[in-house]
Amino acid sequence: QVSLVESGGGLVQAGGSLRLSCAPSGQRVESYAWFRQGPRTEREFVAAIDRSSVTKYVAKSVEGRFAISRDNVENIVFLQMDSLKPEDTAVYYCAASIYFLGTYYSVREKYPYWGQGTQVTVSS
Repeated sequence: QVSLVESGGGLVQAGGSLRLSCAPSGQRVESYAWFRQGPRTEREFVAAIDRSSVTKYVAKSVEGRFAISRDNVENIVFLQMDSLKPEDTAVYYCAASIYFLGTYYSVREKYPYWGQGTQVTVSS
């Protein structure tokens, strides 16, 4: 079992920045990801990272603005979000798998463990 606790969401103006954190506990996690779900959209992939931080992926929609990283000492995964836009408004979820997902990093169904979600609201 893995438990995930997210933090760092909030209200920000367009062009601003936020950093989300995800703290796992329980079994060793090999793959982490961030997904988001807007008010009228399905849950979509945002970014993924493996335990060693060697493999990182970011969705095209946020490429160049968002970055995923992991603090190996504190065992926390971050999502740095810069140049935020109103369309980034969503509930952001941290997800985890105890397996290395390889090319399946963006597949929602491959992550059995999810955090409670943190709201990010970007005002125009």
